[in-house]
Amino acid sequence: MAVCARLCGVGPARGCRRRQQRRGPAEAAAADSEPDTDPEEERIEAGAAALAGAGGGRSAGPSSPPRCSLLELPPELLVEIFASLPGTDLPSLAQVCTKFRRILHTDTIWRRRCREEYGVCENLRKLEITGVSCRDVYAKLLHRYRHILGLWQPDIGPYGGLLNVVVDGLFIIGWMYLPPHDPHVDDPMRFKPLFRIHLMERKSATVECMYGHRGPHNGHVQIVKKDEFSTKCNQTDHHRMSGGRQEEFRTWLREEWGRTLEDIFHEHMQELILMKFIYTSQYDNCLTYRRIYLPPSHPDDLIRPGLFKGTYGSHGLEIVMLSFHGKHARGTKITGDPNIPAGQQTVEIDLRRRIHLPDLERLRDFNELSRVVLEVREQLRQEQPQEGGDAVGLGRQSPPSCAEPPAEQAEGPGDGGAQAAAEPPAQSGQGQPFVLPVGVSSRNEDYPRTCRMCFYGTGLIAGHGFTSPERTPGVFVLFDEDRFGFIWLELKSFSLYSRVQAAFRNADAPSPQAFEEMLKNIQSLAS
Repeated sequence: MAVCARLCGVGPARGCRRRQQRRGPAEAAAADSEPDTDPEEERIEAGAAALAGAGGGRSAGPSSPPRCSLLELPPELLVEIFASLPGTDLPSLAQVCTKFRRILHTDTIWRRRCREEYGVCENLRKLEITGVSCRDVYAKLLHRYRHILGLWQPDIGPYGGLLNVVVDGLFIIGWMYLPPHDPHVDDPMRFKPLFRIHLMERKSATVECMYGHRGPHNGHVQIVKKDEFSTKCNQTDHHRMSGGRQEEFRTWLREEWGRTLEDIFHEHMQELILMKFIYTSQYDNCLTYRRIYLPPSHPDDLIRPGLFKGTYGSHGLEIVMLSFHGKHARGTKITGDPNIPAGQQTVEIDLRRRIHLPDLERLRDFNELSRVVLEVREQLRQEQPQEGGDAVGLGRQSPPSCAEPPAEQAEGPGDGGAQAAAEPPAQSGQGQPFVLPVGVSSRNEDYPRTCRMCFYGTGLIAGHGFTSPERTPGVFVLFDEDRFGFIWLELKSFSLYSRVQAAFRNADAPSPQAFEEMLKNIQSLAS
């Protein structure tokens, strides 16, 4: 009670509410949510607006009393003070005394918290028409569902996916991000809503399933545990179409691939497409999601890490996360296929093994490129028993004819230091001519014809159902800040990757360790 007396300037007999039982932030903020028609609150609201317009209500007097309790401050100033505090602290403040609790009914406070904590830019004064207060929006919608904001990967077998849950106006919406239609890797991402949450009335938030073509319908969201939640549709009949499964398949094919089945002449691709439709449609938007983080960035990274769209032959375009781990880089599948499922490391790049491509005429010869890459692989094999799996000592041996000894740290684009000064400009990050060897297939022939640098890497290949997985040698080709490629030697295939140009909120890992743990978790689930 002494704390309460110092804060309020009153004792237990003058309205102290510290005896009240403690409640959670959302519960206490939502308590007593009937509209307060007290003229005093309206006066406070108007006074706070005038105070904010006057520059925060600084006193014009020459001096102020050396000590003053909060209760002696005018209500308009208390509104400004309380509005600057985190919303999760305000319910505890409301339990201090009756005056504080009455002031915390002022919508100005909660309007500011909605804007600063969740980015709600809508004109929240329009809520007065519906009878929903800003405090209701904060406590029953934003605060209650704050744990599902961010990036998530749905558990859809080998296919995975990318869900971004955001505050969109007065809604919380789960957007499923889809790659562009194959093979247009440079086109922007597509997205469609899977669910939304909003306040239809003052009692509680409403969850609606957005799957299908018959408009919003009844759904459910459940937070299973930390970094995991699930969705359920309670009216799956809204997902059905009058033309039956055939019409549903044709509609899905147009949305997913941008074409009809008759346009796809490759029989194996037709089988893969039909298999994906049958597998994914059985979930009916009843899914479990696990949180994923964007990779942390460091100044010495080769390029900025992040999400990329990549070509994967008959499987179409898939989403890959590029991350850097010391002297290695990894590409982890966010979406996958029956051969290499989501969560697996599709490519791994050794940033110590720089490869200098031969001139264009020799580069067109697949055997010449293969010879260069296999020399690097053989050298790695010889060093691993001596180095305990770490080929740091490569610089002490004679390098392959077109492979560069490992540097002490990976060079960034155009940053080769003294070593790069002796190299021709094409190999110091300023670009060198590039062409795919004859016989190497590519889904997208519109790849860049110059590259910055190349590194030795390995790619993961497997049979259907992720059988007999193995890592095979290849070449990582860096084109620019937003595009790279990978040549799969064994498959004689080329994948082109283009950066996902989207800003994601609430997607940063709390620590590098949390990001590494997330990668391990999604890979273990894929295995």
